[in-house]
Amino acid sequence: MAARCTCTVLLTVLALFSALLVTFCAAGSGVTCPAVSLTLVTGLLSLWLWRLRRRDGGFDRRVCVLVLGDIGRSPRMQYHALSLSKHRYNVTFVGFLDTKPHQDVLREENIRIVPITEVKGVRVGPKILTYVTKVIIQSLQLLHVLLRMEIQSHILMQNPPGLPSIAVAWLVSVLRGSRFVIDWHNYGYTIMALSHGQRHPVVRLAKWYEHFFGPLASHNLCVTNAMKDDLQKNWGIKATTLYDRPAAIFRETPLKLQHELFMRLSDKHPQFRSEGSKEVKVEEVEKTVFSVRDLTDDTVMLRAGRPALLLSSTSWTEDEDFSILLKALEEYEGFVKGGASLPSLVCVITGKGPQKEHYRKLIDSLQLEHVRICTPWLEAEDYPVLLGSADLGVCLHKSSSGLDLPMKVVDMFGCCLPVCAIHFNCLHELVKHEENGLIFRGSQELAEQLKSLLSDFPSSEGRLGVFRRNLRTSRGQRWDDNWDQNVLPLITAP
Repeated sequence: MAARCTCTVLLTVLALFSALLVTFCAAGSGVTCPAVSLTLVTGLLSLWLWRLRRRDGGFDRRVCVLVLGDIGRSPRMQYHALSLSKHRYNVTFVGFLDTKPHQDVLREENIRIVPITEVKGVRVGPKILTYVTKVIIQSLQLLHVLLRMEIQSHILMQNPPGLPSIAVAWLVSVLRGSRFVIDWHNYGYTIMALSHGQRHPVVRLAKWYEHFFGPLASHNLCVTNAMKDDLQKNWGIKATTLYDRPAAIFRETPLKLQHELFMRLSDKHPQFRSEGSKEVKVEEVEKTVFSVRDLTDDTVMLRAGRPALLLSSTSWTEDEDFSILLKALEEYEGFVKGGASLPSLVCVITGKGPQKEHYRKLIDSLQLEHVRICTPWLEAEDYPVLLGSADLGVCLHKSSSGLDLPMKVVDMFGCCLPVCAIHFNCLHELVKHEENGLIFRGSQELAEQLKSLLSDFPSSEGRLGVFRRNLRTSRGQRWDDNWDQNVLPLITAP
């Protein structure tokens, strides 16, 4: 109330002063109309800036978490929001709301989600016109949202995507006196180069844009030491490495929860159904292709002759070539038909993205008897349960910059799930070859790794069991401890 009264008084004073100037101008006192206009504009701008930067008692406990993407598919930013909330910060979470965020985010009273819509731009004319109009309209939308909310002590933004959000968030931070923090997951221009090539004008503009606006942030976070070194050497940016760490929800899944998930998935995906399921009621058991539940005493067991559960997750984008996995699965099929003592496979590939339909058509064209593939979209609560139920993970993420690490592997390791991952420059910061998984360079090498790791399945005495035991004994920090150590000091610093 006091602040509102102060504002009213200032407006009144400004109006009286303006009226006085107009009177002098009309009376020919030598005060010119341009001078009056300049004074009015300066006064109004000063008052507007004063209102934008006006702080109240809750300013220090408010943080805006911004992602110009789908909140539900931005786990690291959801973890940021939850960590801030646990330390009693009020979080305004801005982003697209295409898929449902994790239930913990939705339940948290200190987190308020402000959805924004993805702008498409003008659909007629050349592509450059579509892109320019999209950037302009998205900038105006972000400005409107960020300037209307209560003043925030910090704006924590994910990059990429950063066009136009880096420039807009920086401008709002300057106008409102907030601290601007960029969390570098990768470089946006390198992702664009996968589609357009390094020399495309839009890619070169995006690179200049990130190089110009990136150093303007108050603080910077990044996902690897390799990226930290690159930011320092080539961008002049001093960053803090915040490795992705698994949240507490990523752990090995108890048998009963495994069976319940398999039953739910079997409703939509026949790959999870047990043959002869019509006999369930007679036998008083409940079956999936992996598990059996005795309905008389509620005990659950894994089936001795079950297939191995192979799991991969993806955003179905250009930086992941799933034809490598499909070719490897065809070769694995050949091993089985050739007489190798190997289990059948159920390969689950989760996720949404632009190339999903393309790969689904390729999957449908495969003639496989011993490998079954399904591509479900899982709810945020089901994804860690499935990871904790799988036998082996596969990662085809090949960093566009060579400087970021796949968060899916971090989550797999949180569930003590060994991984086969495709090679790129800094992968060694996460995957230790022959310790917690294997690194491959092509489909044939991946097929040979699948054959080697699954040759003793379902026994836990082979290499797959060794990798799993290594993961159990070498569990590092979880996300909360890592965040408290590296990010909380930046947020609480005076």
